[in-house]
Amino acid sequence: MSDTPIGAIILGAGKGTRMKSNLPKVLMPVDGKPMIRHIIDTLNELKVDKIVTVVAPDGEAVKKEVAPYPTCVQEKQLGTAHAVMAARAEFCGFKGDILVIFGDQPLYTKESMRKLLRRRAQGYSVVCMGFRPKDPARYGRLVMNGDNLQRIVEFKDATDEEKAITFCNSGIMCFDGEKLFEILGAISNENAAHEYYLTDAVEVALRMGLKCSAVECSVEEASAANTLEELALLEELIKNRKK
Repeated sequence: MSDTPIGAIILGAGKGTRMKSNLPKVLMPVDGKPMIRHIIDTLNELKVDKIVTVVAPDGEAVKKEVAPYPTCVQEKQLGTAHAVMAARAEFCGFKGDILVIFGDQPLYTKESMRKLLRRRAQGYSVVCMGFRPKDPARYGRLVMNGDNLQRIVEFKDATDEEKAITFCNSGIMCFDGEKLFEILGAISNENAAHEYYLTDAVEVALRMGLKCSAVECSVEEASAANTLEELALLEELIKNRKK
């Protein structure tokens, strides 16, 4: 790895509603510790220089869990790109790579994070993590041309040819820290939900003349928890990993 500084933004503003819990989603326990703690531990193994967590306005419990690392508040939930923008002040003048990680995906390994960073170092401003699920139906497809990512297309918007692509977007991304907030600032909310989507960063970056790419991780690493069933699956996967 190079001496380029590494930052990380963890998106931790989600509610635990579908988990039937009052706990914020990222504090739901997996193998004896909150999901977000697994992510922070991995980032520490990677020797990340700066870790910032985005929390909801009532996110005191998450703030406490991630301390002494700083947090910033997403005042309104206006989409994933909007959440990342909440961390802008914390990264003012930061010249390095920034990983953006969803707080309900605790299984990414430091090796996979290194893959993202290595590809970023090859001159790409945005690098996505892809995976190949058995059933790719509901995931956004990564449309590649060699190592170059041409676009992310959501399943509902995909042509038959694009639906045949099995390389899907997992969520975690790596950005050139000097370009990240410029890219996000150009994302539009002209969509059905009127939200600012992080995945639109690829289209914006390409429009700005920047290069985008993707690397691959295992299906289990891309697992997220939105329901109690998915939480139980994460528990099983993490225990199997230890065997």
